Amino acid sequence: MNYKPVIGLEVHVELKTKSKMFCSCSADYFGQKPNTHTCPICLGLPGALPVPNKKAIDWCTMIGLALNCNIPLFSKFDRKNYFYPDLAKGYQISQYDQPFCQKGFIELSNGKTIGITRVHMEEDTGKLIHEGESSLIDFNRSGVPLVEIVTEPDFESAKEVVEYLKKLQQIVRYLDVSDADMEKGNMRLEPNISLKINDKGLSNKLPNYKVEVKNINSFRFVEKSIEYEIKRQEEILNENKTPAQETRGWDEDKQRTVSQRVKEEANDYRYFPEPDIPPLRFSDSQITLLKSQMPELPDEKLSRLIKEFQLLKYDAEILTREKETADFFEKAIIDGKKENINPKQIANTIINKKVDIKTMLPAELIKNILSSKKTDNVDENKLEEIINKVLKENSKAVADYKNGKENVIMFLVGQVIRNSGLKLDANLVKEKIKKVIK
Repeated sequence: MNYKPVIGLEVHVELKTKSKMFCSCSADYFGQKPNTHTCPICLGLPGALPVPNKKAIDWCTMIGLALNCNIPLFSKFDRKNYFYPDLAKGYQISQYDQPFCQKGFIELSNGKTIGITRVHMEEDTGKLIHEGESSLIDFNRSGVPLVEIVTEPDFESAKEVVEYLKKLQQIVRYLDVSDADMEKGNMRLEPNISLKINDKGLSNKLPNYKVEVKNINSFRFVEKSIEYEIKRQEEILNENKTPAQETRGWDEDKQRTVSQRVKEEANDYRYFPEPDIPPLRFSDSQITLLKSQMPELPDEKLSRLIKEFQLLKYDAEILTREKETADFFEKAIIDGKKENINPKQIANTIINKKVDIKTMLPAELIKNILSSKKTDNVDENKLEEIINKVLKENSKAVADYKNGKENVIMFLVGQVIRNSGLKLDANLVKEKIKKVIK
């Protein structure tokens, strides 16, 4: 059988607010001593009441706006009930049927649109640490603001998934709402994978199962896990069986996914409105204010740099991968204008010289470019003598040039400059070589 992958994504992004989602504990938990960033609220002690973090809600909404979502003016929190050691309360405060953001999209480089089902707010769980036969719990992470971004099952390959994830990471970093550092668990990836018979688009019917791979923390692992699952599920379907609907994990040592548990349905969580937090109502003016606070996003910046500074798309893409690099480039352009250095030259220097923008100021970069443009003066007769020597030693290159291979001239230019031991103007040397050859 010829199968077509049907892939959706759930991505969890930790926000870098100062305090947690529903209490005043510090959210800066990474690397801290276990269970030192806790209080009765995030430990779920009786009588403790949650208070929503306004900054986290604003940032969640900004992510939704950046992903072209609709922002409803009414929303609420819900209780997602399941018993697991990393949830002290026995439930998670999340959102179910009325999230902060709905129905958005991201466009891939091939023009394909990936639908965003929802962007909602919840609290993170504690962290389990397994030591031998025992499991320890660190509740420092419990209650940290977590945004979940859910897509439609629009992906058809692991490559499309990775491109989407890189764009998503870039957007949240541009918004400066999360570091999206996967090694620290700031961004966790969960693909849902299934296969259907490839009927060339005649049917939109989805497969009657899906397999979720949980908590992946790198683009490479997500690509490997999807490719492994496609192969595994194909083998099962070819035996006229249906893959189990389950949650699996990626085992990097064995290079395979491993079964963890049977996948729950939404009704297994017994969602109901969070009774301790009233519903939230917004006004159009509040949403407009949030829009006005948003920075220029990656795609907009890319288009503007190409148009405004006549950059190649390839160069503009490198410069806009990180907001800090794009900002550095634009500051350097302001300094470069005073010295008649054009934007393309600044872009080429940043890219080709791999400039460390953390240790260099834009003005320093311009000084370096000016310094590199300065050339030594050379006596005309001395230069001609060096050129004649180089041409004599490289008679084949001269013959190739005379036979129409014009690009060989730059090899001769390099040889002349090297033989001179001076910093010469390459264009001047080039014209002089041409004259001598004629």
